[in-house]
Amino acid sequence: MKEFVCGSYQRGLSIKAVGRQDKQLNTYDWLADVPGGDRMTDLVEVQFKNTRKDYYLNSNHLSLSKGDVVAVEASPGHDIGTVTLTGALVTLQMSKTHLKSDAGTKRIYRIARESDMEKYAEAKALEHSTMIKSRQIAKNLELDMKIGDVEYQGDGSKAIFYYIADQRVDFRTLIKVLAEEFHVRIEMRQIGARQEAGRIGGIGPCGRELCCATWMKNFVTVSTAAARSQNVSLNPQKLAGQCAKLKCCLNYEVSIYMDAASHIPARDISLETADKVYYQVKTDVIAGLVCYSPDKNINSADLVTITAKRAFEVIEMNRQGQKPAALSDDDMGQGKPAIVDLAEQDSLTRFDKAKKNKHKNRNRHNRDRNRSPKSNTPQEEATAE
Repeated sequence: MKEFVCGSYQRGLSIKAVGRQDKQLNTYDWLADVPGGDRMTDLVEVQFKNTRKDYYLNSNHLSLSKGDVVAVEASPGHDIGTVTLTGALVTLQMSKTHLKSDAGTKRIYRIARESDMEKYAEAKALEHSTMIKSRQIAKNLELDMKIGDVEYQGDGSKAIFYYIADQRVDFRTLIKVLAEEFHVRIEMRQIGARQEAGRIGGIGPCGRELCCATWMKNFVTVSTAAARSQNVSLNPQKLAGQCAKLKCCLNYEVSIYMDAASHIPARDISLETADKVYYQVKTDVIAGLVCYSPDKNINSADLVTITAKRAFEVIEMNRQGQKPAALSDDDMGQGKPAIVDLAEQDSLTRFDKAKKNKHKNRNRHNRDRNRSPKSNTPQEEATAE
């Protein structure tokens, strides 16, 4: 297997699997080195500008690999895209996006020629100016919509206008004006806020590139229940992503938290001891810890933290009419020393105090030296005699 070598370190990545691709939604073809893998199916995944992908039939049986720039069938004319997957992974991707195997009816014409790339570059150079003009035209027509992006077809005969709108928009007049202005075939395609963020790209609050711009293609509804189940503060500014919608990553660990929460006692169950009744105030479902208080106040000084196992033991004892002397057991409770933060063990300004004491000692030394009597040299003593 060929390996991609970066400097003197071998990353263990196949050259065929990585490919020559610098676009969004990049994928690693981990079946690229399987002998005859590209002959398992004639379907090929091709990616266009940003996050738009489609599937085409390699009817000419071209020798294609990840990263090849190809000319594909379009309506009308042809388009230019980059091959992102070949072989068995294509059918898996199609099943993931709920597409049937006969969906890829369009064909791949050829490997892109130099003339194709020249037309492609000319068409792409018009996209930004077209978007600015189309926004002004939509504003003049008083349409409640936002044109977020424009994508020209590879041969320049067609342009796709991606727009966002909260309500249904009658853009028939807009299409006529755009066709007269730019002399191309117009296609209007509505997208959501998450799709727009994926097409634009950016850096999330986690410091990584947006998931919708790197690997996510299908979006699932995110609700505030996902945040509640993970004990996340319902702060709209922290829960919202770049698209002003709830972060998609809130759904990543919901199943883990839901499974862990099933092993925690219900919140409405109180625990009785010989002298007090304790109420559940907060939980740490991942650590399996439950915090109880005798007065339903989370800021109470009598908080007792026990394990979920101990809580179920006390619940079972209460059902049998028994009341333990203390809520905590030997492993967890008030008797166990609390964890102390290292920053609290010493003053954060201790170095400043030492610096001040050093200056004081230096000033005191200079003052004492100035006050001490000066001793005469031998020459001064001889002169004095």
